[in-house]
Amino acid sequence: MNFEPNSLIGLIVLVLDIWAIIHTINSAASTAAKVGWTLAILLLPVLGLIIWFFAGPRTAKT
Repeated sequence: MNFEPNSLIGLIVLVLDIWAIIHTINSAASTAAKVGWTLAILLLPVLGLIIWFFAGPRTAKT
């Protein structure tokens, strides 16, 4: 089985994107903000994740 470093990087990005989407959905942000952040993460996997990390919703629902 041939496993390349690019596969590992892709897997890490996928896992981080899923993690970011879960945290976005569980945040206290408005529905429109959740949809916007989710689309940004899905359409721009690496750049969207970086932007989300610095500017995304922070608080969780209680």
